Amino acid sequence: MSMGVRSLKHIFLLVIMAWFASPLHAEDTVLSTIREATRQYQAGDYTGAASNLDYAAQLVRQQKSERMKSLLPQPLPGWEGQEASAQALGAAILGGGVTVSRDYRKAGANVSVEIVSDSPVLQSVLMMVNNPMFAGAGGVKLETLKGQRAVIKYDAGKKSGEVYVVVASRFVVTIKGRPATREDLIAYAEAIDYRALEKN
Repeated sequence: MSMGVRSLKHIFLLVIMAWFASPLHAEDTVLSTIREATRQYQAGDYTGAASNLDYAAQLVRQQKSERMKSLLPQPLPGWEGQEASAQALGAAILGGGVTVSRDYRKAGANVSVEIVSDSPVLQSVLMMVNNPMFAGAGGVKLETLKGQRAVIKYDAGKKSGEVYVVVASRFVVTIKGRPATREDLIAYAEAIDYRALEKN
């Protein structure tokens, strides 16, 4: 069996596994697309099968991104929240991944919260979280927030900073504030339900 056929079978299995974690209202489109890909594969139309499997995988990513939006925190007291946004990219675009984000504002302060999964950016953040050598470099501090390892970088002079939290080695949560106090960033980092995120 050629490497191309084995790779196609691997993609097919991944799509099936991902589908079982997706909401049921996407069932008809996802399943019909996978069935068509199966028919094409059995007929030897590997190009068509691969195209349909990619399409099915993208549908699953989109459903996942919509579900992840509900995990973004509600505005804290005194803050206003903008509408949450979601983006699902295939592997061919910047390595792929699912991203959801939301902006929050109050008088004189702006904070954004972003959750990314299935993205190459995870590895670079994991390296910072797991390597104590980064602590202290450029104002970086390693802390634990709600049981999660976090990287915190804050510039008091500019009133800006970032918090990076790695969840279950699969998600990167980024909280940025410009301008914002360090306490604002920590408050939004702690407003996220990390246990619910781990289940996605």
